Amino acid sequence: MMQKPPQDDFLLKETNPHLGGGKITGDKLTSTYDLVEQMHYLYVRVVKAKDLPAKDVTGSCDPYVEVKLGNYKGTTRHFEKKTNPEWNQVFAFSKERIQASVLEVTVKDKDLVKDDFIGRVLFDMNEIPKRVPPDSPLAPQWYRLEDRKGDKFKGELMLAVWMGTQADEAFPEAWHSDAATISGTDSLANIRSKVYLSPKLWYLRVNVIEAQDLVPSDKGRYPEVYVKAILGNQVLRTRVSPSRSINPMWNEDLMFVASEPFEEPLILSVEDRIAPNKDEVLGRCTINMHHVDRRLDHNPVNTRWFNLEKHVVVEGEKKKEIKFASRIHMRICLEGGYHVLDESTHYSSDLRPTAKQLWKHSIGVLELGILNAQGLMPMKAKDGRGTTDAYCVAKYGQKWVRTRTIIDSFTPKWNEQYTWEVFDPCTVITIGVFDNCHLHGGDKPGGSRDSRIGKVRIRLSTLETDRVYTHSYPLLVLHRNGVKKMGEIHLAVRFTCSSLLNMMHMYSHPLLPKMHYIHPLTVSQLDSLRHQATVIVSMRLSRSEPPLRKEIVEYMLDVGSHMWSMRRSKANFFRIMNVFGGIMAIGKWFNQICNWKNPITTVLIHILFIILVLYPELILPTIFLYLFLIGVWYYRWRPRHPPHMDTRLSHAESAHPDELDEEFDTFPTSQSADIVRMRYDRLRSIAGRIQTVVGDLATQGERLQSLLSWRDPRATALFVLFCLIAAIVLYITPFQVVALLIGLYVLRHPRFRHKLPSVPLNFFRRLPARTDSML
Repeated sequence: MMQKPPQDDFLLKETNPHLGGGKITGDKLTSTYDLVEQMHYLYVRVVKAKDLPAKDVTGSCDPYVEVKLGNYKGTTRHFEKKTNPEWNQVFAFSKERIQASVLEVTVKDKDLVKDDFIGRVLFDMNEIPKRVPPDSPLAPQWYRLEDRKGDKFKGELMLAVWMGTQADEAFPEAWHSDAATISGTDSLANIRSKVYLSPKLWYLRVNVIEAQDLVPSDKGRYPEVYVKAILGNQVLRTRVSPSRSINPMWNEDLMFVASEPFEEPLILSVEDRIAPNKDEVLGRCTINMHHVDRRLDHNPVNTRWFNLEKHVVVEGEKKKEIKFASRIHMRICLEGGYHVLDESTHYSSDLRPTAKQLWKHSIGVLELGILNAQGLMPMKAKDGRGTTDAYCVAKYGQKWVRTRTIIDSFTPKWNEQYTWEVFDPCTVITIGVFDNCHLHGGDKPGGSRDSRIGKVRIRLSTLETDRVYTHSYPLLVLHRNGVKKMGEIHLAVRFTCSSLLNMMHMYSHPLLPKMHYIHPLTVSQLDSLRHQATVIVSMRLSRSEPPLRKEIVEYMLDVGSHMWSMRRSKANFFRIMNVFGGIMAIGKWFNQICNWKNPITTVLIHILFIILVLYPELILPTIFLYLFLIGVWYYRWRPRHPPHMDTRLSHAESAHPDELDEEFDTFPTSQSADIVRMRYDRLRSIAGRIQTVVGDLATQGERLQSLLSWRDPRATALFVLFCLIAAIVLYITPFQVVALLIGLYVLRHPRFRHKLPSVPLNFFRRLPARTDSML
């Protein structure tokens, strides 16, 4: 088994980095990159050249530019037979690694044997100007080319040279001296930073009502008709119609996930089950998704009749047969009132409905500074030694960001800053670190996959507003032989609130859009739709340039987290025991009171009990006042840092090797005996559901604990304030009146009930649990 590192090695560490270069004016930093450490670069923008002298026998030249600073050298692409080329390429040299005192920009002529020297421009490093955004970009200038002796001639080169930071607009697309060993356009694209957007996802509801005038081939039997619907790679079927006739009825809903732009049509076929493994197509229709109605609320859309076409094969050719007008009656709509779940509901980063018309205003801004990583493990072998080419991916809402890849470094420094709009504070941002395995043309089918180094989840509701959190998070990955620390990532996080009142008001709203409560989807539907959503998102992002690969998206979205794991089940069980531990402690304390273990305490409890019996109106004010005082008392020990992956809570350290081997087993299992495989898989499926239920129970209990723990400072503040107000109101109001009102409210007529959850339930569901800290 893997040797366990010390427990402190898995803990969060608070840091004090030199953010934004330390330049402060008032209460804001001058740079827009105020959550990262400033990194200084020498930028060279090569724009174009003119009047270049001919070097070839043909009287033309194939020019390119070489930018050289000490041992670092970058080159532009070359143009064939062009004396007035235009490149518009930017080169960035890290100031930390600059040792030369002269920058040399040389124009050369591409040749088969040896490239010819055309001319050059030299810059003294001490005379290069500095530029800090939001200053305007430095305007390029024409420079006369010199020969090797320093004599100027006719050719000119347009350049801009300046000293800047990573906040410069040219930074993302620049060639970096750190990546000097990487060649090729595709490989360079794979190491650059990039922002991606998830595709816009819709739920497609197909309500199959009935069909009319079907024409089965065998008219002497009762047809067993069902409808098969296909959208992309999603295939769903209705049940066989109970009315076995040529006019069958179903009234059944089929739910799909569709993504914009709608490239694939919805294909429906009515089929007759002739034999157990033989079906006959009675008719088919194709529906363009652009013509489907969009629904924003629970009001039904109009039904429509669609003609069914039948194809027959005549002499090997498929031809359309139109003998009789069979048709199908359906109600089809794109559901804009739902949120399409592609993440686990425990750590969703977005809860808005699909339709933009239903979005509420943003309540704040989340800013993330990805500073650096420390102590990364070697992830692959290169030239006989271990190496790591690390990059980060952060996901919040529909926006994914990817930092540039730092080549061959166990202590990479990114210092990149990103911003997201926040619409709900009870959401989670996920940051993952990966090793780039596609630097040298590794995009072949079945090629290498980017390795996971670890990830961090941060729940926004656990952050105080307008405070900068700078911490070093452990990067933990679970392997077959145990949990392993792969390094640490250094992050700076700030959650800025635009309106405290609006954010506090959010705690009374339902967590999901109201359609999830008015027309709820079943658990099995949600599981299936989430799987389809993750497939669509991973496929669409993997087609971007550069691609965000499938293994990255699946790891960030926690695909497969619902599978059976003995370790997770144990962890969830002990989470429940921890929740009930407080109740059991109260029971033990009460038992001690009853047994007179401490006579003084028992006498005081008797006196308190007699007072409350004589004055029942003091019961509720005393309880709420007591909770208020506990909340105020616990404020001193409120958590001062975000939650992180907890190996002890996850039972990752104490897991038996055989349990981990089972957790990493394939599904279906790799066991050889068929009967064992069948029983084993059935056990794992059932146990996976039990595990989910146990985890949900633990989550509810932990939410109760978080009421007074200040884990979510706004929720605890609201609750403590409510306790104080309730104590005062209940003190003023006669107890009998309060009891009567509560009883009438609980027993109210169904006409006065609403389908949406109550405000206290909404508030409770928004409270944080320890699911964010689970591996």
